[in-house]
Amino acid sequence: MKTMFIAASLFALIAPAAAFAGTACPDVPRDQWMSDADLTAKAKEMGYDVRSIKPEDGCLEAYAIDAKGQRVEVYFHPATAEVLRVKAED
Repeated sequence: MKTMFIAASLFALIAPAAAFAGTACPDVPRDQWMSDADLTAKAKEMGYDVRSIKPEDGCLEAYAIDAKGQRVEVYFHPATAEVLRVKAED
């Protein structure tokens, strides 16, 4: 029983980190990043109303409103505008 509890506790700690690791921001040279205007236009096509953009650990982080009207943080690939992860704002 004790072993099962320890295993479950370790899984609960490691699983979120593993999920986050798969969406790591790429190492793209700054001169290849999209402009804020281009990113905003692409995000609008995807249904996001971007309020602000800032660089964050190699990604472009946008504070936006999604198609459902929810406030979200969207992490975009800086060169392609691919959505790497979306986090609901608290």
